[in-house]
Amino acid sequence: MPQQIRLKDHEKDARLVRNRVVVGAVAVVLLVCVLIARLYYLQVIQYDYHSTLSENNRVHVQPIPPTRGLIFDRNGVVVADNRPSFSLVMTRERAGNAGRWQDVLDVIVEVLELTPDDRALFEKRMKQGRRPFEPVPILFELNEEQIARIAVNQFRLPGVEVAAQLVRHYPQGAHFAHSVGYVGRINEKELKTLDPVNYSGTHHIGKTGIERFYEDELHGQVGYEEVETNARGRVLRVLKRTDPKPGKDIVLSLDIKLQEAAEQALGGRRGAIVALDPRTGEVLAMVSQPSFDPNLFVTGIGFKAYAELRDSIDRPLFNRVLRGLYPPGSTIKPAVAIAGLDSGVVTAGSRVFDPGYYQLPNYDHKYRNWNRTGDGWVDLDVAIMRSNDTYFYDLAHKMGIDRLSSYMNKFGIGQKVALDMFEESPGLMPSREWKRATRRQAWFPGETLILGIGQGYMQTTPLQLAQATALIANKGVWNRPRLAKTIEGQPPVDENPMENIVLRDKSDWARVTHGMEQVMHGARGTARKAAIGSQYRIAGKSGTAQVVAIKQGEKYDRNKLQERHRDHALFVAFAPADDPRIVVSVMVENGESGSGVAAPVVRQVMDAWLLDENGRLKPEFAPATVAQESAP
Repeated sequence: MPQQIRLKDHEKDARLVRNRVVVGAVAVVLLVCVLIARLYYLQVIQYDYHSTLSENNRVHVQPIPPTRGLIFDRNGVVVADNRPSFSLVMTRERAGNAGRWQDVLDVIVEVLELTPDDRALFEKRMKQGRRPFEPVPILFELNEEQIARIAVNQFRLPGVEVAAQLVRHYPQGAHFAHSVGYVGRINEKELKTLDPVNYSGTHHIGKTGIERFYEDELHGQVGYEEVETNARGRVLRVLKRTDPKPGKDIVLSLDIKLQEAAEQALGGRRGAIVALDPRTGEVLAMVSQPSFDPNLFVTGIGFKAYAELRDSIDRPLFNRVLRGLYPPGSTIKPAVAIAGLDSGVVTAGSRVFDPGYYQLPNYDHKYRNWNRTGDGWVDLDVAIMRSNDTYFYDLAHKMGIDRLSSYMNKFGIGQKVALDMFEESPGLMPSREWKRATRRQAWFPGETLILGIGQGYMQTTPLQLAQATALIANKGVWNRPRLAKTIEGQPPVDENPMENIVLRDKSDWARVTHGMEQVMHGARGTARKAAIGSQYRIAGKSGTAQVVAIKQGEKYDRNKLQERHRDHALFVAFAPADDPRIVVSVMVENGESGSGVAAPVVRQVMDAWLLDENGRLKPEFAPATVAQESAP
């Protein structure tokens, strides 16, 4: 029987095809729905987000650093300004992939023929950059040849360009290095504390002096530019600009002529001079020698140059006026005299017999007077005039350490006295509590004695000695020393004023001032030679600060000591004595004689301030009666 042949089922195949078409159509519809939903989500729901991203790809906000405020002396002479300079800047984001910017640095070193040390410095600066899209200056002060080499090799240097910018400049060089200070590159530690917004695009900050203390005022407020860029980051146009607010200008109380006169008076010796107006606290001159050129630090000082300054035995970077700690020696005696009078321990007529030494009851040790033969019977006036140690040994013993320490604190000893000098050291005024806490020892009577002549543990700065002297000149009225005369036309405000010294008998100020006048003008005054021919009356006090101790019974012999182990010479004074307009404090390291070395320096500084070109007392400093007679 023949086999039956089964025919194809066309209806079944048609149903299969229809089912597949339906499934495919449904899948397509679902996919289209998903796509539409996604488009709706991106285009409608997330419209703001993606439009912002798109705008950010096209529009960039670039910070515009503010112009740093200028600094002038009291006469309008510029001591810190800004000058244009060409710098090589690099933007990490535009230099290529990760690590590519380091290869670009290699090309820069090759093109400009620089050293491996320069290469290491460039890399350090790049790593200090805050954001990858911010340009970082890596090389300053480009010359014309370097600019040309960069231009020729620009195709090899992605993300690198030459930018013009303003950099700090100190036209007076070393004259104001220790008072004005300098700016330098922002380091990693400073980055953590600075406002990242206001310091966008700023690469320098005040490091020392006025530049650091008034950083907020000098810096200003950052500005911004919204710029449109192409795919390569090239700026096409500026869409919006917010101008930066420049920093405030500061006028200092310093006088460059007096500053130069003080430096000349010091004659190249190591030391410090500070002159101030006791009526206001304005610092008229501030000299620390040797000094340095602050311009070296602005764009980054070289390793070798910095090592020379840092390792110099003369310490040019050390601010002796604010940070130099020295025993005040006999310059502290007028303040001790005020303390003795006000506490009632002595009177102006109290006398002490000086055989050339002083002994505590029941002690064999002799505390020597500088005049080994003694001055005989000595009262307060003679004690100041002759700088008699025996008198002040006795006075300090009668007062005791507690009262002595308390009174010296009122004069600013052992504490910071300045209004706008952050580097100032507080010095040291010892007390029972201080010795117990630091040495774990009791206080001994002999230690009180030597404090009475400014020796022992007591440590002061030349500025503190100037302020203590200004308090005597000002009859106890506190005006904290300050360098800024005005900030944008307004005087700085003392938010923490010191308490004035109020004596039970105001005439005690005049008694001590008279003794200081006798130092300069008395027949036996220790510094009378420095006042010869003076057009005005000077009230002063000399001092000698020991560098190395001398054994009991031995005499000071300069020939047996190295030059740097010899005594420091100090002198403080104010003038005119009846109407003080200037206070001067001088310290000459290893100068040995306060009266012979430091006093003439004080006289030269005072002459430069008080006298005119003809050597006559300026009308504004003349006594009222003389000024009235000379008026037309």
